[in-house]
Amino acid sequence: MSVLSLADIQVLIQSSPPLIENYLDLNLQLQTNGFDLSLRSISRLTSCGKLSLDNQNRVISSQQIIEFEPGGIVHLDPGCYSIVYNEIVNLPNDIMALGLSRSSLLRSGSSLHTAVWDAGYSGRSESLLVVHNSLGQKLEKNARVLQLVFLRLSGKSRGYSGIYQGENLS
Repeated sequence: MSVLSLADIQVLIQSSPPLIENYLDLNLQLQTNGFDLSLRSISRLTSCGKLSLDNQNRVISSQQIIEFEPGGIVHLDPGCYSIVYNEIVNLPNDIMALGLSRSSLLRSGSSLHTAVWDAGYSGRSESLLVVHNSLGQKLEKNARVLQLVFLRLSGKSRGYSGIYQGENLS
């Protein structure tokens, strides 16, 4: 397994399907060791979730979209939020990804929590934003909030086929 370099990511962005599409500014978002994802929308969690062994009884928390203020800013009080990214990620069957909060977000008292982006996943992902700062967090629409790091697997996998395949594409 190896981490993809900037050059590797550039080549895969030019492939079909592109590794990343719907990005806002390739020069700003392409990083030495990954790609910055940007903020499309924020939602408040409005119900309890439930997990089970086989997902048969899985219940995902309901969400209510939070509108950006005029000028594209939102002020979030301390708590948990769901965010959706602008970018669509299309992972080949031999590449997975891990998402890490950008250090500026951490230095402001907030963090993103993510799951593994499995090889073969395609969609516009969601993550959990936690505002720890007692004074809250201000975010601009389209702010770069997460760095996605890509790892090449030692071989091809069968590819992700769960319920989140193709999520948030409309």
